[in-house]
Amino acid sequence: MSFSDFKKRSLNSIDELSKKLEETNSKESFKDERFWRPELDKVGNGYAVIRFLPTGEGEDVPWAKYYSHGFQGKGGWFIENCPTSLGQSCPVCEANSELWNSGVESDKDIARNRKRRLHYVSNIFVVSDPANPENEGKIFLLKYGKKIFDKIQEAMQPEFEDEDPINPFDFWQGANFKMKVRKVAGFVNYDKSEFADPSALLDGDDEALEALWKKQYPLLPFVEPGAYKSHKELKTKLDRVVGDDIRSIEHKTQTLDSSPPDSNESKNTTEDSDGENMDALSYFEKLAGD
Repeated sequence: MSFSDFKKRSLNSIDELSKKLEETNSKESFKDERFWRPELDKVGNGYAVIRFLPTGEGEDVPWAKYYSHGFQGKGGWFIENCPTSLGQSCPVCEANSELWNSGVESDKDIARNRKRRLHYVSNIFVVSDPANPENEGKIFLLKYGKKIFDKIQEAMQPEFEDEDPINPFDFWQGANFKMKVRKVAGFVNYDKSEFADPSALLDGDDEALEALWKKQYPLLPFVEPGAYKSHKELKTKLDRVVGDDIRSIEHKTQTLDSSPPDSNESKNTTEDSDGENMDALSYFEKLAGD
């Protein structure tokens, strides 16, 4: 492009930039197309069939596990990954311990609302998605919580002797996961979800399965140091969000579950007991920018 053409184009640059600005600020611009979630109807129900995919090349397990915080203060939203995922200290966890150990019930409520939330991420293959059939036959990432992970664990380590253990992540001897979603007491509930009988994915076609395996998304980036801010950066943002007083609750804190804390709450090791209200958290992650 010549300078004269550039000069002519600059006359319309404000319109072009305004359009780009609208695109940047739109909700769609924050959507991560790698992730899949079941679409719910007007009453909060949904159904789909997925298959958890095996460990990718160069990785140890077929899931990434990490924690995050998501809450609102008078200075805006604090939505950040929690460095305790890496075994490092976290200023929010430290503040929560101080609040919890005060013995004041209102302080405990604040600590509960600011506690860390547990997340898992796995590669999945969408077998059936009635609400969005265009997703079928594709690989996505699924973010899920403790309830779904418990079902995975129960499949691998069944409680009763007459139940055979299965590896839900296995191509050949794994099982489809029937995701049945309901809205219970205002929260997304996955209790009725279950694994089907074991079966080979894609009829056990090794060539097709190898191609699928090579397309899986890497999970290590979710648990690498680069995904976490330093203690200093997080403390600066926490101070900006809650102000000088860690008890500041000028804005109503967004609560992603209604569970009481466990016995380790004083150390802020509480996990999201529902674990599946990630739709709300994913939305508020859009507000995580500084």
